[in-house]
Amino acid sequence: MKLPAIALKANAKSAVIDILNARLADAIDLALITKQAHWNLKGPGFIAVHEMLDPMRADLDTHVDIIAERVAQLDGIALGTKEVVAKTSTLGAYPTDIRKINDHLAALADRYAALANQVREDIDATDEAGDADAADILTAFSRDLDKNLWFIKSHLE
Repeated sequence: MKLPAIALKANAKSAVIDILNARLADAIDLALITKQAHWNLKGPGFIAVHEMLDPMRADLDTHVDIIAERVAQLDGIALGTKEVVAKTSTLGAYPTDIRKINDHLAALADRYAALANQVREDIDATDEAGDADAADILTAFSRDLDKNLWFIKSHLE
């Protein structure tokens, strides 16, 4: 029995799945990085930044799930294991020897900006591949990344 499928060409599905899995690895990595900072920052303004980071992590977790589910909807395999994330994340390694709030915020800002800029490129790539839904998913992700980058940078000014 042949089940109905999303009407995208196989090569388009493959391209979109690859893009989404790449961003899935980055998003999982950024979620872990955000918690690393949340747990370890110290200094004036601690509670404000500490409490700011939890909703950012929650935003990332929501997008991780949506991205992974789109991969599954396209008949792909969502690749979110620690091995895949460690091997394929494009984000720079997060320093584990920092404590000062501004050091954490600067490190977070670099990684949020890098992912936000990559996601914007991927919006165009998934749209060009013919998957407006994946482009829409990435657009929502981009909005949250940009908003959270703004919050982080505002603490640094």
